[in-house]
Amino acid sequence: MTEGLDNDLLWDEFHRLVNMNSEELRSYLLADASDEDGFPPDPDLGIDEIGRGVLHVLGKRKGDLTKDDLKVMRQVVELIETMRDRTDDDSRRALMTVGHDPLRG
Repeated sequence: MTEGLDNDLLWDEFHRLVNMNSEELRSYLLADASDEDGFPPDPDLGIDEIGRGVLHVLGKRKGDLTKDDLKVMRQVVELIETMRDRTDDDSRRALMTVGHDPLRG
């Protein structure tokens, strides 16, 4: 990770907004990816790419972040900031795919 105030602030904001831990998010993503027939042949195919990116970032230390990780973090922060005041079920599900449960305080 390129050290700097911007990346430090991004790290803090990402972890403030992503209020699901990696186990909760992984369980949610796997449940969301399954359908009435069960999982597709490759379970990762049903999991949203940005959700996988969030899981990847949650498993890292700040000093180990890559440019791709920072990109995911920026996308997630922007998405959550844009959508978090919406109250419909579709918006809640979209937010939860990136680790933000709007029903949590």
